[in-house]
Amino acid sequence: MTQPVIQTVELVKRYVTGDGQTVDALRGIELTIGSGEIYALLGPNGAGKTTLLSILTTLLLPTEGHAVVAGFDVVKDPAQVRRSIGVTFQEIVIDEDLTGRQILDFHGQLYGLNKAIRLDRITELASLVELVDVLDRKVAGYSGGMKRRLELARGLMTNPDVLFLDEPTQGLD
Repeated sequence: MTQPVIQTVELVKRYVTGDGQTVDALRGIELTIGSGEIYALLGPNGAGKTTLLSILTTLLLPTEGHAVVAGFDVVKDPAQVRRSIGVTFQEIVIDEDLTGRQILDFHGQLYGLNKAIRLDRITELASLVELVDVLDRKVAGYSGGMKRRLELARGLMTNPDVLFLDEPTQGLD
């Protein structure tokens, strides 16, 4: 296998409760995922899946261990990790006062994509997620499944090296 696109070594996330007890949300996670692989984390609620995803996407710091995403250390170079990834979170997080096109365009602007690239990506992704006919409508009028597909398009907008999907089928048509 070539250099892994995601690798964790002895990854631990520990919390201290209000009464001073420690709880391990993750304990010694070892993970190696190669480029082009699709990897699914399965487990019951509370197993640490979202905690692991939060560390890999730089939203949480690990307590111990080491994690690398797209060749960048999540602690030492979080900005480069964020430039290399796309994320669709478990909860739908979009501004319903905007149109689908505006959401995708603003996301592309945030990542520094020039206008021509943004327009091409929006056209390509709207077709991919089957939102061409509603792209210029306010998101408030979208069904739950349409919102989920828009979030998927947003995660792909920057053509990321790694795409993280937390509960990707929740609410999907």
